[in-house]
Amino acid sequence: MGNYADVVTIGESMVLFQPYNGGGIKYAPLISKSVGGAESNLAFGLSRLGKRVRWISRVGNDPFGELILSTLAGEEIDVSHTEKDPNEATALYFKEAKTPGDPSVYYYRRHSAASQFSKEHIQPEWFEQARHLHVTGITPALGENTVEFMKVAMQQAREQGLTISFDPNLRRKLWDDQTAREVLLELIPLCDIFLPGLEEAEFLLGEQSVTSYGAAFLKMGPAVVAMKLGEQGSVGFMKNGVFEEEAYKVSQVVDTVGAGDAYAAGFLSALLDEDHYLSENTLAEALPKALKRANVTGALATQFHGDWEGAPTLDEVNHLMNDHQVITR
Repeated sequence: MGNYADVVTIGESMVLFQPYNGGGIKYAPLISKSVGGAESNLAFGLSRLGKRVRWISRVGNDPFGELILSTLAGEEIDVSHTEKDPNEATALYFKEAKTPGDPSVYYYRRHSAASQFSKEHIQPEWFEQARHLHVTGITPALGENTVEFMKVAMQQAREQGLTISFDPNLRRKLWDDQTAREVLLELIPLCDIFLPGLEEAEFLLGEQSVTSYGAAFLKMGPAVVAMKLGEQGSVGFMKNGVFEEEAYKVSQVVDTVGAGDAYAAGFLSALLDEDHYLSENTLAEALPKALKRANVTGALATQFHGDWEGAPTLDEVNHLMNDHQVITR
């Protein structure tokens, strides 16, 4: 039997390269490296918030794979189920911020080790002694067999008694719009907690009101829908209620990459503090708290250049939520 996990997450991480002093890649004399990837961003965030996380992936048998595994292990994340592929490489990506706002991202992940995932890789041990599975819409976009892989993994986790959250994490560079829309809509009924952003909701369902999105997604099967509204905060939908939470204000946005994953980490960590977090009564109490914590963790993630390095600890989040000043010296 493996270690106990509050959350299992499955997906690809890449080694991230970006100009050391910001700006464009072309003439940057120094490039820094770190680790990036939606599911590992979430794992880092949850681990800092005191949850035990099992991260499942495939990496190449190369220095980049080693860097990813040692970085995750260094943040107390269980990487014991991750496979090293002797034939395929670890994925890489590059990020540059030439203008304020969203940085430009360049992926080198085609034929990567994680893109080779297929349903044959799924092991019951992945989900043993675990409460919850978190997946994103990036993994099904990676390879020939990854759509089926994702569906079967979600079904297997459900059979083994886990609850499931799904963040569409739309990456239009990875697949065509029609395929993306079809697959993401097929995955929603397999989850309990759906975590779209407003733009993703519009991509999936066309232009509607926020309330209509919430109702439409709930009808597909999830017990909870938490929608990110950017500067407007976020809104949570459940069968018997709608909860709105204001955004946590930050004065300046440094880098938006990873903010949605940090939001998901904050949201799930608060729900997982409860025993029966999907029961109507518990949910009605826990959902506003989860939205509030998610808004704080999501906002803080925009304050750093890395995808996850700025993830706060539970103490820091509680201080901020209670408007205490954090003493740093």
